[in-house]
Amino acid sequence: MKMPKWPPRKELDKILKELEKAEGTIHLNEDATPLEHFRWELCQRLIAYMHANGLKQKDLAKMLGIDEAEMSRILRYHIDKVSTDKLARMVQILDPDVKLQVG
Repeated sequence: MKMPKWPPRKELDKILKELEKAEGTIHLNEDATPLEHFRWELCQRLIAYMHANGLKQKDLAKMLGIDEAEMSRILRYHIDKVSTDKLARMVQILDPDVKLQVG
């Protein structure tokens, strides 16, 4: 399966802005730590990539080498049992040139 290209930053910003208004999007507490912000942003990037490329959850899960149930949890921000390293690796699979930084 050919990997779709990562959308341009302008497109990602547009999608992220739309996702902020979407029902079911989990927002961070005002006192969230830099690491919590980072993990939230990683989930946002995965969701934005899926939407920008017209993928279904199962397609994204297959591309990332995880099962659909785990993908569902991640896309719904139920990531308490998913390591930050694993989330970062998923984003890097989709965009090998991405530069990730906490806080």
